[in-house]
Amino acid sequence: MDISVVVPLYNEAESLPELAQWIERVMDEHGFSYEVLFINDGSTDNSWDVIRDIHDRNPRMKGIAFRRNYGKSPALNTGFERAQGDVVITMDADLQDSPDEIPELYRMIKQDGYDLVSGWKKKRYDPLSKTIPTKLFNATARRVSGIHNLHDFNCGLKAYRREVVKHIEVYGDMHRYVPYLAKIAGFTRIGEKEVHHQARKYGTTKFGLDRFVNGYLDLLTLWFQAKFGVKPMHFFGLLGSLMFLLGFIAVIVVGALKLYHMHSGHSYTLVTNSPYFYLALTMMILGTQLFMTGFLGELIIRHSNDRNHYEIGDEIIGDQTALPARQHSNGLPEAKKEKQTITLDVEQ
Repeated sequence: MDISVVVPLYNEAESLPELAQWIERVMDEHGFSYEVLFINDGSTDNSWDVIRDIHDRNPRMKGIAFRRNYGKSPALNTGFERAQGDVVITMDADLQDSPDEIPELYRMIKQDGYDLVSGWKKKRYDPLSKTIPTKLFNATARRVSGIHNLHDFNCGLKAYRREVVKHIEVYGDMHRYVPYLAKIAGFTRIGEKEVHHQARKYGTTKFGLDRFVNGYLDLLTLWFQAKFGVKPMHFFGLLGSLMFLLGFIAVIVVGALKLYHMHSGHSYTLVTNSPYFYLALTMMILGTQLFMTGFLGELIIRHSNDRNHYEIGDEIIGDQTALPARQHSNGLPEAKKEKQTITLDVEQ
């Protein structure tokens, strides 16, 4: 199958028939084999009934309905799990993303060799209350993620090589950072295409300022996981050791000053009367707690079942028919293999 189109939606019954016809026309004109996965995220209108009617008319239009509203990220992740196409296209259901962009996105994946292509809505038809926070958000995301060529991380119109969506997990509100998730998973060929953005035709926007605030928190979470998720002691241990060392030195200085004043005949006060003494003790306590946090994190990772799961691309295995089975890093014996070249898809 050439293309899987994943469309997460919430209360978009009015736009679905037009969107389905538009996608069908584009696919037929270019001769693509395809499927469309409508992920109904607990809509309270008749979106699911509309999806049923669309499927009855075209069986390649499929639907999945959540029992309640979970959010865009779970909807995308569910669509990624079920997608069968060589190229996976995501788009919003509000008709602001144009299906006419699909052929060029497909070409960039298949011919130009990109792992992921993200749309860039250079000219937007959104209110300033949405465009200004979006610009700030994208500038921060570029800086933190290191993906400097993307202008619109949160654009719903994206194209993926099939291997990408099978190796990433989109959870919480991480749909804003799918390019960053792909980069963390080792898919670094990330491109961008300027796409046409249309004004909303039906319904109202689902954007809220709470998403803007939560987006930064999610970005910090991803950054920490990417940098220190496997080795938490490198962060907490280093920071804790520095704080403890500074606090310990401060305690010595406070004590030495008291001894100096005692033996020199100058008046002195008890060290417990000095605020610096308590600040030093606080730093030592916090440093110890941070160090223990890193140590506990290392213990948790050491006993995690996923501690030795790594993303593997291609693997060439020589003739091992005469060799005994050897041990994998997880302790399980490896079966004997004939000489062959294989491609492994390992779930993260």
